[in-house]
Amino acid sequence: MGKWREAWEWIRSILIAVVLAILIRLFLFEVFVVEGRSMYPTMEETERLMVNKVVYYFDEPQLGDIVVFEYQPGRDFIKRVIGVGGDRVEIKTGQVYLNGAVLNEPYLLDDMEMADFGPVEVPPGYIFLLGDYRCNSMDSRDPRVGFISLDSLKGKAFFIFWPLWEARGIGDEVRSP
Repeated sequence: MGKWREAWEWIRSILIAVVLAILIRLFLFEVFVVEGRSMYPTMEETERLMVNKVVYYFDEPQLGDIVVFEYQPGRDFIKRVIGVGGDRVEIKTGQVYLNGAVLNEPYLLDDMEMADFGPVEVPPGYIFLLGDYRCNSMDSRDPRVGFISLDSLKGKAFFIFWPLWEARGIGDEVRSP
């Protein structure tokens, strides 16, 4: 009878681990793969990152957060929060202006060119997102994307774990102007 008891303990332990893994993935954290170069140099293509799926149940997105949202069913985008409801966003002469002040964006490449855009006012319940590699990013400037509803957010990216030698936390590189 000892072998059956030991087998049952193994099966039970494996079942508990599987159920916990499913619950964690469904409700707490999810892994996403960076596809494309729209977040370069902050993120490289094929890097894998952890996304906190719970944070926006308790708090609103903040300026500088890197978020994952559902662009279309089965297609997710990773972008940076540039404006929240009520903010006025404008791009002119290669600078992003938030509520009339130049936004400090130290993560951008120095030689990046951006076309003028706006001004636009972000509606309540929405956010304005841009990729870090502005010359190659389908983001809120594109009418196909536009403002992003808070309901379409999947979570906040907080840690890049793959490849292992590039593992790092994702900080809030942007602060209010």
